[in-house]
Amino acid sequence: MLDALRNAWKIPDLRKRIKFTALMLILFRVGTFVPVPRMDPNAVRAMIEKGALLGFFDIISGGAFKQFSVFAMSITPYINASIIIQLLTIVIPKWEELAKEGEAGRKVLAQYTRYGTVILGLIQATGLSIGFKSAMKPGILSNIVVIISLTAGTAFLMWLGEQITDKGIGNGISLLIFAGIVSRLPASILQVYSLLKVGTLNIFMLAIFAILGVVVIVAVIAVQEAERRVPVQYAKRVVGRKVYGGQSTHIPIKVNAAGVIPVIFSMSILMFPSTLAGFFPNNKIMTSIAEFLSPSGWLYAVLYALLIVFFTYFYTAITFNPVEVADNMKKYGGFIPGLRPGRPTAEYISRIMNRITLVGAIFLAVIALLPYFMTAISGVNISFGGTALLIVVGVALETMKAIEAQMLMRHYQGFLK
Repeated sequence: MLDALRNAWKIPDLRKRIKFTALMLILFRVGTFVPVPRMDPNAVRAMIEKGALLGFFDIISGGAFKQFSVFAMSITPYINASIIIQLLTIVIPKWEELAKEGEAGRKVLAQYTRYGTVILGLIQATGLSIGFKSAMKPGILSNIVVIISLTAGTAFLMWLGEQITDKGIGNGISLLIFAGIVSRLPASILQVYSLLKVGTLNIFMLAIFAILGVVVIVAVIAVQEAERRVPVQYAKRVVGRKVYGGQSTHIPIKVNAAGVIPVIFSMSILMFPSTLAGFFPNNKIMTSIAEFLSPSGWLYAVLYALLIVFFTYFYTAITFNPVEVADNMKKYGGFIPGLRPGRPTAEYISRIMNRITLVGAIFLAVIALLPYFMTAISGVNISFGGTALLIVVGVALETMKAIEAQMLMRHYQGFLK
């Protein structure tokens, strides 16, 4: 990875893109310290510490949520809008046609995503202004200022991410999330040092954590890159005086095709009751449900794992359609050796996908629950959880692939060599 970055820095165009990306990330970090007017940060911080889900949002936003800056909502509305548009693309035939039209159709869907981001940002900002009303100066003007500030901050981050994608090294939205999570590492290191100093954590336990961390990172990289390659053979076709096809290729089926989305969905559902209980401490029903679904209990761990498995299968089934893949293969004269085109091919691909997805789902559940188990065994609060680790490793891999692809494009000479 370091060699790739060093080689990329030697190319003037890539060096310019890396500098632009770094400047945009610095601008993002500066914005996390710009407070929202008419809010009391100390009161907000106290309320966030009561809700586990709000703490997760603070991790994603790089600490901007706890400080309640203009970037407090981070890029979460954009992510939600993207997922909703992706799901509606399967339901709405017109949008499905746009998705298949290539670059022109993707631009239209991207514009819909921008509109959805602003709408969801307004809804989420309104909810936050109501939830944090006790930390806000009285008056309707305070609500308007908070809603506009938070929505504008999210819209600016969306624009920032698109600029990084167009003029930087790519993966703009993912890099913003990556920067927010990584920015918390210095504070985590200081926390570990303070625990060592007071004797809560010893050197031996720290060494075990370090070794386990390396093993988990290697495992995450292995699973993120792992895929099952289904061999495909294309028959020769004669069109006029030209012969097409006849080559062998494969269909890559990723082990973890859903990424970190199942973990985020599952965590949001399970932590929602405790977050509501933090806003309504006098409500006995909400308090009882929050205690029943406490992260330290075994019921939480079981439900968390089951929800991750469910959402992994659900999201994979939505994004990967075996019937459509089989029909496209049949249309262009492709077939899997030993299988007839059409329904048998679709059933074979579906069977492989179900088995592969099970492995990915179990892996996601183990990684997501690992910090809770380590906290229960050691008694030390592990703030850098499995979700953050999955995001960081996944974004780092995708970014390095984007850089290497641009380097290959600039060094490739083809038949001109």
